[in-house]
Amino acid sequence: MIKPITTEKAVRLIELNNTLVVEVDRRDSKTDIKKEFEEMFNVKVDSINTFIRLNKKYAYVKLNAKNPAIDIATKVGMI
Repeated sequence: MIKPITTEKAVRLIELNNTLVVEVDRRDSKTDIKKEFEEMFNVKVDSINTFIRLNKKYAYVKLNAKNPAIDIATKVGMI
């Protein structure tokens, strides 16, 4: 399950780095997150960075330059 994060920093990352910030299941690996994200939104993911804070796992999903993150954010309702 992927839940979008809509903080000021997350919106700035969408605009500047073509990166989406999402909350994911803590048991998911980076490859699981990448596969799920690519299948769900039909985009190419370049890289994923994850971190755990307050027992929740967050992922920075950097998309390929051919797939604008702003389009995905609009589709999900982040912006």
